[in-house]
Amino acid sequence: MANPLFRLLKRRPPEFFEAGPLVDEMLELIEPSPRWVDSFMRSATHPKSLVDRDSRTTRSQLMSFVHRHPRGRSRGETALGLPTVYEFWMRISPRAKPELEIAGRITLRIGHTDDLRLYVGHIGYNVFPAARGQHLAQRSARLLLPLARKHGMTELWITTNPDNTASRRTCERLGAAYVDTVDLPSYHPLRQVGDTQKCRYRLDLQK
Repeated sequence: MANPLFRLLKRRPPEFFEAGPLVDEMLELIEPSPRWVDSFMRSATHPKSLVDRDSRTTRSQLMSFVHRHPRGRSRGETALGLPTVYEFWMRISPRAKPELEIAGRITLRIGHTDDLRLYVGHIGYNVFPAARGQHLAQRSARLLLPLARKHGMTELWITTNPDNTASRRTCERLGAAYVDTVDLPSYHPLRQVGDTQKCRYRLDLQK
């Protein structure tokens, strides 16, 4: 019979690792903090962002997030099937004289649940409309691959809406392989924001 303590330890969510510098030329992934909220809100309230569903947020929502998730981290609940999560914000160096200093956000989810593999994905990203066209999602995702490997991940799943051509190209440039397109269950939270299907891409980290 298995030791109950061993079963408990096995169910514990993974510890966080330090990612180290996450830099690609003028792009840097930074940890969310009150220091960057003003810059983030300038990006979120840019005229192009106001008409983009995924770019909308309020200052209160953003402040709530940074206080509830210090350093952009959220410890998972293994028993509830909730992943351990890292979030970073994409910052463009002022030396590049960018239109937006905070260009977007990217999330890395650690876990092996069906929800991650089928619907949500291990990596999620959004680039503000005014900063698109620079492959920032692809570059940011690539910066996070060593962190995923530290957690023992051998493959990552990325999902996107079938009509999101830019996101699908991001997956392809990363080297992820298209697997299939699945219907979202009627009960899934993503249905509440209008999503009905997800294209699934698998990125092999063992290569």
